[in-house]
Order: sequence, then structure tokens, then C-alpha cells
Amino acid sequence: MSQALYRKWRPRLWDQVVGQEPVVKTLQNAIRSDRVGHAYLFAGPRGTGKTTTARLLAKAVNCLGKDITRRPCDECENCRAVNENRFLDLIEIDAASNTSVDDMRDLRDKINFAPSQGKYKVYIIDEVHMLSTAAFNALLKTLEEPPPHAIFILATTEIHKIPATVLSRCQRHEFRRIPVSEITATLRKLADGEKIGVDDDALTLIARQSTGSLRDAISLLDQLSSTGEHVNLALTQTVLGTAALQAVIDLVDTLLAEDSAAGLQVIHAALDAGSDARQLARQMVDYLRGLLQVRVGNASIVDATIENREKMAAQAEKFTTARLVETIRLFNAAAGETRSTWNPGLHLELAVISAVEAAHPPVQIVMQTAEAEVDLREMRMPDFQPAARQAAQPAQNTRVVKKVTDISDLPHPVVKTEQSAAEPETLPAYVNPSASEAQISLEELQKAWPQIRATVKKVKAQTEALLNSVKKINLEGNRLNLSFASDIVKQKMEMDDNMEMTRRAIYHVTKANLQIICTVVNTRAVKSENTEIAREGLIDAAINLGGQIKKE
Repeated sequence: MSQALYRKWRPRLWDQVVGQEPVVKTLQNAIRSDRVGHAYLFAGPRGTGKTTTARLLAKAVNCLGKDITRRPCDECENCRAVNENRFLDLIEIDAASNTSVDDMRDLRDKINFAPSQGKYKVYIIDEVHMLSTAAFNALLKTLEEPPPHAIFILATTEIHKIPATVLSRCQRHEFRRIPVSEITATLRKLADGEKIGVDDDALTLIARQSTGSLRDAISLLDQLSSTGEHVNLALTQTVLGTAALQAVIDLVDTLLAEDSAAGLQVIHAALDAGSDARQLARQMVDYLRGLLQVRVGNASIVDATIENREKMAAQAEKFTTARLVETIRLFNAAAGETRSTWNPGLHLELAVISAVEAAHPPVQIVMQTAEAEVDLREMRMPDFQPAARQAAQPAQNTRVVKKVTDISDLPHPVVKTEQSAAEPETLPAYVNPSASEAQISLEELQKAWPQIRATVKKVKAQTEALLNSVKKINLEGNRLNLSFASDIVKQKMEMDDNMEMTRRAIYHVTKANLQIICTVVNTRAVKSENTEIAREGLIDAAINLGGQIKKE
């Protein structure tokens, strides 16, 4: 059985470690100055060199080479023993398989024995975050005051799960994701050493798919080399389940054209060609992220060919920054959700449709609290004309169409009803607004009513509560009649500040200068009308759903 490439090409010297220069430099200086700590914590993503660096540190502290600045020498007996996995004083523990407190107690008992071959006993505990709370507690004392011949190296991919009591007892080193350029260069060196024929664009795709993990990248190259063919881009895309870049570009073009149907066709064609839905979503996120970088002026950091950069620049010009951000969020969510769905392409399709719909969001009324407060309290309102001047108005302006609606049904279609008997026989004299003021119909008023109430509520919640008690609206020209079920509520509403606040809110929202009067309505009449309206509404709804009226 052949050895995996990532194990065969595991670094044996400090200068062979890729992408972790700050960590390597710190550890080398500690060895040269003979200031090696008793406990280290290596944290970072998988495949970035945590265990490899831990083994190098174990080699260095036990190296027999005379030149301390060149440790590990990789030539002495101890270094060769570590390379061949036969060094007795290097103990690697998988915390995922040894999570119990008994395992840590056993380690605590054995650590007191002196080293067999080297100067130090080195314990490498991988995936240490998998230990139980009791196991961590059992390890604390030993971790804080180990024997002088013992060194602990803890490795984890989820440092947030490590107790603070453990973190405080270790020297912490962060391992970063390895850049694509460094992974590509390492893969090329490895491919040449193994005599694997592979194209540069295939290596670049492998490096991107590894998401900063050199071990994953080497494993992917090992898998591709097993096909026995020359590794080109097409073969790499087929094996990895990624879509061609042109499919991603075409999908972005459909978003710009706001063509959902064409976008779904691109997705189905890519999936039928063997692409993985999650990989396609990730590719979309990466490509859209590149467009965002181009859009904000960071085109130089985008990893793409000159031809692709020109295409990306043209596409980025057609996007707004806000739309790009929203589209990235949609496809990023789709990439996460495709893992747990029975239909992997579903979330991609939803993301495409949502991205197209997001290009034309519904018009929404956005109200700022501070602005509404200033508008209502400091707005200069036009005055109504005096009643004495009413007679001077032309006769053609005196024709009024009376409309009444039940406000509880707003904003549903208006049902015209007759005024209730509780309304006063004579209403206050109607005063026409000036010609420069906006006219408003009952339908327009009912559509604006929720916004009017919201505007009032932001300034004075008590007034909005009174408006919530309105049972009927009666609009005669520019005279607004608010009907209440209780005379007490009516009287509260008739207070000057409530009337003025409502009038200002109506003017702020609709630009209509209305005269407001309040009346008391017959609640029984309202109830009977509401019952009839509800009955007719149910019949209409049934007919709309395909029902028929059966005649007896």
C-alpha cells in the first residue's frame, strides 16, 4: 500500500513549513535561546500545519545536533526516529477518542516517568476541544505544573471551546489559512517531484477548493493523479464537482438581465453536467465577492486572468453595491443550506429568483422618528377659510359625494353604508381649502390611514390610541368625520392637541388640509353592518376559489 502524499511530503525542517512564518520564527527563537515553554496551544483551520509544527518542535527539543540554531537537524538518531514514528518520547493522543476523565488521569500518572530516548517527553493532544469538562479539570494541575521533562502541545480547530483556565496556562499560536499562491507553488513542486502531469489552471482550482488547507490540496492532487491521465482543468472540474467558470459568468449575466428562467436553465445545465450544487453556490459567492472588490476599487487583489478581469469589470459596473451585497448573502445562505436538503438545487434556484426579485424591491414607506416629530410639531399648517367666506365660493364647488367606511376593515375594499342614526342632524359648516391644497378621496385616505396612525404614534401614542378607537370615517369633500362608539372617547379626541396632531399627520402624509369633526355612532348599527359585510366577503371569497351559488 502506497503512502498518502501529504504524509510522504510532510515537512521535516522548519523552512519546509508553508504559510506559517510567524509561528515558525517564534518557536525557532525559543529553541535558540533555550526558552521552550512547558505548554503550547496551536489553533487554526484544518490542514494548516498544527500537528506538523508540533512534531517539528518535538524533534527540535530532542535533537542531538551540536548546532542549536539548526535544530532539528533531521540527521541524528532522534530525528530519524521521529520521522519513522518510533520515538518513544513523542506521544500523540487523539482527544476525540480519549475524552474521558480516566484517560487524563492515566496520562497524569504516566507523565512522571522519565523520558526513554530523548531529553523531553512531548505530549501532542490533537483536537483537544473534544475533551469533556471533567477531563479538562483533571488535566489542569498537570498542565500548570508539569514535570521538568514534559512538554504539552495542544492542537484545536475550535479554540472557542477551550476553557479559559486551559488557555491561560498555554502559549497560544494562531495558524492562518494558507494563501492560494503558496498552495499552488507547493503543489507544483510536489507534482514535479512525483512526476505528475498537471496544468497550472488545474492546480489553481485545486488550491481554491482547498480553502486554505494545504493537506486538503495535496489530497485532492493525490486523488486526481490516481486517474492515470494528464490532470487538466476539465478533469479537475469533473472530479471535484465544480462548474466551469463560464457557467458562473452566464449565471451572473442572467441576474443582470433579470431573467429568472434563463438563470434556472444555467443551474440545471451545470448540475446535469455533474456539478455539485453546493460547489456551484460557493463558486457564485467567490465570483460575486470578486465583483464586489472590483466595484469598490480593489480590482488588483482579485485573482483572475486579464480576460476575466475585463469581463468582471463590465459586470460590476451594472451592479449597485447594495445589490451585490444582497446577492452574495443569498448565495452564501444557499451554500450552507444545500448540505441538509433532499433537493440540492432547490436553494440555488430560490437564490436566483430572490436575487432577480431584489432588483425591484416593493416600494415601502420609511418614516424616521425624528423627522416625523419635527414635521408634526413644527410644520406650518395652512388655515381654513373663515365661514363668512364660504358663501363666496362658486356654486360648482358645493357638490359633495358622501362616502362612509368602517375603519376596522381598512385597508380592505370600502363598503358604502348609510350614516347611522347616532350622527348629529347638523354637522359644522364645511370650509373649502384653498386651491393650492391637495384634494383627497376616501380610497386614498384609507390607503394612507395606517401611515397616518404610525406618524401620530411616533409623536404621541395616546392620540394614536384614540384614532384606533374610530369606528367609522365619513369624508365629505375636505371635511373628515370621525365616529366613535363612546362619547367619552369622542370628548378626549376633541381636545385641541389631539385634533391638531391628527390634522398635522394627515397633512404630513397626504398634503390634504382636512377639517376634522367627531361624532358618536350607533354601535348596534355598526355591528349589523359588519355582519353583513363579513357575510358578503365570505361569499365573494368562495366564488373566487371556484365555488358556485346553488339555487334551491
